[in-house]
Amino acid sequence: MTEQDYQNFDNKYELIRAQLLSLFIHNPIIFIGYSISDTNIKSILRTVFSYVDPKSDLAKKIRDNFLLIEFEAGSDSTEIVEHDIDLEGMSTIRINKIKTDNYIELYNSLSDLKLPVSAMDIRKVQDVWTTIKSGGEIKVKITENLSELSNDQLVIAVGSEKTVRYDYQTKAEFISNYFQIVEEANGQLIETLNKQTISTNEHFPVYAFSSLCANIDNVEKYKQRQLEKILSQMPRVKAASKEKYNNISDILTFESSIEKITNIIIYLIWDDIITLTELKDHLIKSQEKTSTHYRRLLCLYDFLSY
Repeated sequence: MTEQDYQNFDNKYELIRAQLLSLFIHNPIIFIGYSISDTNIKSILRTVFSYVDPKSDLAKKIRDNFLLIEFEAGSDSTEIVEHDIDLEGMSTIRINKIKTDNYIELYNSLSDLKLPVSAMDIRKVQDVWTTIKSGGEIKVKITENLSELSNDQLVIAVGSEKTVRYDYQTKAEFISNYFQIVEEANGQLIETLNKQTISTNEHFPVYAFSSLCANIDNVEKYKQRQLEKILSQMPRVKAASKEKYNNISDILTFESSIEKITNIIIYLIWDDIITLTELKDHLIKSQEKTSTHYRRLLCLYDFLSY
C-alpha cells in the first residue's frame, strides 16, 4: 500500500468511529442476549469511550441510551440495574443491564416506545414545512445516480420544487453553534465547511470539527494556521497579565477592557491556572459569539481540548 492508501484508510476509519459515536449519542442502543463478558460488546464500548470522558455529561447521555439484556434462565425480572465493566487500558465504565428470561415483556415494552425527534432533525425540516404550508405544486424527484452525489446533496425533501432550498451554516454560525455541533457529532454538517473558504486572517476552530469529520479539505493547513495564530499572540497576552487572578469571574469584575480581559484569560488558561471547564462555561454563556475576542478564546479552547 502507498502512503496515500494508508491515509485514505485512516480517514475512513476515523469517519466510521465518529459515526459510531454519533449513533450512541442520538439513539437508544439495546444489545439482546449478549453476555457482559462478550468481547464484541467490550470492543464497541472501548471504541466509544476512547472519544468520551467517562465522567462527562456526554458519557452519561450515552449510558442512558445504552441497555444490555443478558439471558438468565427462569428469571422474570425486568429491573434495570447499573453494572460496572472493566475495559483493559481504560477506567471502569458503568452501563445499564437487565438479566432475564422474560423476553415477551421486553418486546411488549419496546413496541410501546414513542421515541422523540431530535432538535436538529426538527430544524432540518422547518424551512420545508413552511414551503408546504405556503402551497404550490408538489413533485417527487428521484435520482439513481447516488454515487455522484456528495453528502450535502443527498437529501430527502418534501415541498414545492421551486421553493425548497438547501441550507448550511455559515462560518459565523459554526462558531456560534460550536458546542452544540460538537456535542451532536454532526459530521455531515461539518463536511459542508468544504463549501466555504477559511482565510488566513480568521480565527477559526478546526481541531474538534476535524476529529468528528475526516473529510474536511486542507485540514492540516487550517490546524497549523490556528496554532500559529495562538502562539503569535502570546507576547502581548503575557504583557497584559501582570495582575494576579485565579478565575474568570474576578477578571470580569475588576477589568473593564475586553481586550485586556481576553488576554488575561488566554494567559491563565495557557499557564494552567484557569481550567478548560471554566473557559467552556464562560464561552457558552457569552453573548458576543461573533466578536474576535470570543473567537480567540474559542480557538484556544478547541486546540487545548482536541
